[in-house]
Amino acid sequence: MYAISRPRPLLTIGLLVLGLLSIPISAVAYVGPGAGFAFVSSLFILLLTMVLAVVTLLTWPIRLLFQKVRGSRALAASRVKRVVVLGLDGQDPELTEQLMREGLLPNFSKLQAQGSFHRLQTTLLAESPVAWTSFQTGCNPGKHRIFDFLVPNRKSHLPELCSARVSPPKRSLPLGPLRIPLGKPLIEAGRRSQPFWKTLGDHGIVSTILRVPITFPAEKFNGTLLSAMSVPDLNGSQGTYYYFSSDPNEQLSLTSGVRVSIDWTNGIAHGAFKGPENSLREDGGELSLPFKVKAIDESEAELDISGVTHRLKVREYTPWITLDFKPGLALTVTGIVRFYLLETEPHLKLYMTPINIDPDQPALPISHPFTYAVYLAKTQGRYSTLGLAEDTSALNEEVIDEDAFLKQTYLIHEEREKMFFDALDKTSRGAVVCVFDITDRLQHMFFRHLDDQHPANRGRTGKHKDVIRNLYIEMDKLVGRTMEATGEDTALFVMSDHGFKPFRRGVNLNTWLYQQGFLSVNGNQPTGADMFGDVDWSHTQAYAVGFGGIYLNLRGREAQGIVEPGDEAQAIKQAICTGLCNLVDEVEEVKPVREVYDATQVYSGPYVADAPDLIVGFRPGHRVGWACVTGGIGETVIEDNTRYWSGDHNFNPPDVPGMLFSNRTIATESPNIMDIGPTVLDLFGIEVPPYCDGKSLIPNTQTGPTAGPESSQRVSP
Repeated sequence: MYAISRPRPLLTIGLLVLGLLSIPISAVAYVGPGAGFAFVSSLFILLLTMVLAVVTLLTWPIRLLFQKVRGSRALAASRVKRVVVLGLDGQDPELTEQLMREGLLPNFSKLQAQGSFHRLQTTLLAESPVAWTSFQTGCNPGKHRIFDFLVPNRKSHLPELCSARVSPPKRSLPLGPLRIPLGKPLIEAGRRSQPFWKTLGDHGIVSTILRVPITFPAEKFNGTLLSAMSVPDLNGSQGTYYYFSSDPNEQLSLTSGVRVSIDWTNGIAHGAFKGPENSLREDGGELSLPFKVKAIDESEAELDISGVTHRLKVREYTPWITLDFKPGLALTVTGIVRFYLLETEPHLKLYMTPINIDPDQPALPISHPFTYAVYLAKTQGRYSTLGLAEDTSALNEEVIDEDAFLKQTYLIHEEREKMFFDALDKTSRGAVVCVFDITDRLQHMFFRHLDDQHPANRGRTGKHKDVIRNLYIEMDKLVGRTMEATGEDTALFVMSDHGFKPFRRGVNLNTWLYQQGFLSVNGNQPTGADMFGDVDWSHTQAYAVGFGGIYLNLRGREAQGIVEPGDEAQAIKQAICTGLCNLVDEVEEVKPVREVYDATQVYSGPYVADAPDLIVGFRPGHRVGWACVTGGIGETVIEDNTRYWSGDHNFNPPDVPGMLFSNRTIATESPNIMDIGPTVLDLFGIEVPPYCDGKSLIPNTQTGPTAGPESSQRVSP
């Protein structure tokens, strides 16, 4: 969605009124990833803003009184004044326990002494989109429909995001060389069921929700929310970085970034930044923005964009810099980036982050109300909005090094901390939920330092061997500051969605399916093509995509399905299960597959039919191979993982539980991530919806820390 340039003074007044009163207003001009340009005139936007501001002012006393009465009634039944959930994505309970024993995590130890600490059962798959969706809905994946990062489109067989789908406007108005879309694109959330903060809001309890995965597009509810995972960059991808280099002999293989060759003569280079497609024009094409780089010396350079000069220092990130693309009709498409100058001699080498949506002029519904993103930008400065903001791909592909990745990650973390403590300060009653990504991203990229035998250590130094230890110490400080900001009338939960283990060896499921005759290819052998480019669907019975899902090529479901539902399908599933469980890694002399799950036996609810037919639970150390994730067929079934991405959590769920600390005693020794939402509702005196699989961990009838009954719908393996 593009942001339209608007008359600033009047619009600012309108936004300020709407923001202060927390009244949502639909974004009226935007394009989703690849969805095309939705145009509404600036005059219409101005008039709409003014009308809404007037209506807001006229109805404000009535609404304020209604909300106060409803909120007072709801809080009268509450056992707490406030609930705070601090999410530390991927923090491992075993590592946490180890460092607590060493005395390095005093605040975690203090929180355990005040209340409780347990390992937290995670979901199948044990990954962020699935687990955090079960957290927010209290349901198993069969009810919320998020099964993996990537799932196959059953019509095209191509992998797509499970979390969101964008469709362009159906009609457009031709105007000379221009095409004016009539209406706005549809951005459909993949998640089903309802997050607990929506239920809270329906009962008058206001929440502030920050960066919880799978909250894009931001949905309307009684509270404020900033979206996280699945928010795209301005170009519509999940994060495409750019690398500008004048070195003609450089050997880099980039799949997630774009290498741009530039001429570096006498310390000067000219180029252009590429933006999103200009869907306003019939001939389309990428929007571009010229730039110039001029060397000052070996450690500094100047970057000129549209007459504005920015200082570049070697191995330092710039502040956020705006890129203003001009599609026509006096409109502006704005994104923000950081630059990292790698060198000026003998060549110019410059890294640019993915183009984030500008939170000061949001081009997509990244927050609710849409003015909340603007409020944060105005009060705290611009910040990263990309769902996966830490650029793991640039490190994997060795465009930046570990030092640069560490700096980037902590810069983003500092932004999140500002938002979180602002929310704690502003939300005296209700719920505050914030998820920090740093624990997940740094463990993914530095876990090799905890495993001397890891293949990713070959040829690399141990310079950063203490990164994860230091990370956990920093998280302990964050917990300490949070405890200081909460009182006895606040229920505090510090949790992770899953744990972490080393990822040494990749198992290419499609390669195994091919060798066993379940998957067929065009030609004599696979070529290594991505996105199922090699697959002959007319003779394929099963295929794999994502981080552990195997799908039957089922007749009547897949567009080119050949497997008959019923006995034939069941026989194929059984053969795959038996074969994978007997697979042996001759190098490590272990069986890499702990369990293969049948979706119909572990999930329940209306969306089980959308799930993978089989889900592979790997032993820690082995994970789905890189080629298989996006529909490729690797050369070998099992191979070393030599990438910086050396730790993971997509293993058999019982092997990678999350953790749960609380300043309250909970009523079971085996809490489940699905229990957190129902617990928050129960603490506020709100009845847990009957569709939830989770149960309150602190039931109102509790007389002591005794275990409560487990739900028959719980699906943790």
